[in-house]
Amino acid sequence: MMLKGKVALITGGSSGIGIAVAERFLREGAKVMITSRSKNRCEQAISRLKEIGKENVSFTQGDVSNSSDAGKMVEAVVRQFGGIDILVNSAGIYLEKRAEETSEEEWDELVDINLKGVFLCSKAAYPYLKKRGGGCIVNISSDAGIFGNPNCAAYCASKGGVTNLTRAMAIDYAKENIRVNAVCPAVIDTPMFDKEICLQDKDKQEEYVRDTAEEHPVGRIGKPEEVAFAVLMLASDEAGFITGTNLPVDGGLTAQ
Repeated sequence: MMLKGKVALITGGSSGIGIAVAERFLREGAKVMITSRSKNRCEQAISRLKEIGKENVSFTQGDVSNSSDAGKMVEAVVRQFGGIDILVNSAGIYLEKRAEETSEEEWDELVDINLKGVFLCSKAAYPYLKKRGGGCIVNISSDAGIFGNPNCAAYCASKGGVTNLTRAMAIDYAKENIRVNAVCPAVIDTPMFDKEICLQDKDKQEEYVRDTAEEHPVGRIGKPEEVAFAVLMLASDEAGFITGTNLPVDGGLTAQ
C-alpha cells in the first residue's frame, strides 16, 4: 500500500498507460480521479476500475488543452476527495508525419494536448499541492522526448518540451516539497500503438510489429503495467529525493 491515504488525478486515464496507472494506484491504496475528453470512455474505464477501487475512484470529463477545463478537473478531485497529492499528466496523442507534411492545425492540436496540457494541469494543481504541504507531478513523456525519432516531428517537439518542462518545474518547486518527474516510455502495447499499426499497409502490419519489437534491445514491446510501476515508484514517498528526472522505460532503446 505505497500510496495509502494519497489522492491522485490522472489525465488521459481512460485507456493505455493512464488506466494502467489508475489500476496500480488503486491497488496501492490511493483515491483516484481519471479524466478524458470522452465521457463514454470514462464511464467504460470506471466500470473496470471500480472492480479494484470501489468507492475510491471517479472521473471528470475535460480537455487538458483548455485552461478552464484544466481548472475544473483539479477542482473536481479536490471537491470529491478533499485535496490532491499526485498529478499524473498522461493525456496525449500521436502523429506520424514529417515536418513538411504536418499542417499547422495538426501541429497546434498535438502541441496543445501533449505539452500545453501538462502546463495547464500542473499550473491548476500547484496551489492545491502547495496547500497540502507538498506532493508530486509525474509527466508521461517519451523516448521521443530524449532523442529524435523519424517521421514524427511534431510529436518529438511536444515530448521534448515535456521533458524539459519537467526539469524546469522540478527546480522551481523543490523548496515547496513538490517533486516533478517524468517517465519516458518507448513503444508500449496501447491503443496509441494500435493506431500506429493501422497506418501501415495491411500486408506489412505483422512485419511492422516485429521490426518495432526488435528495435528495442530487450527484443519486445513494453507493457502498460511496466510503465505504471515506474510512475508508482516516482509518485511514492520512497522517491522523496528524486526530482527533475526523466526516467526511460524503454527496454534499453535510448541506451544505444
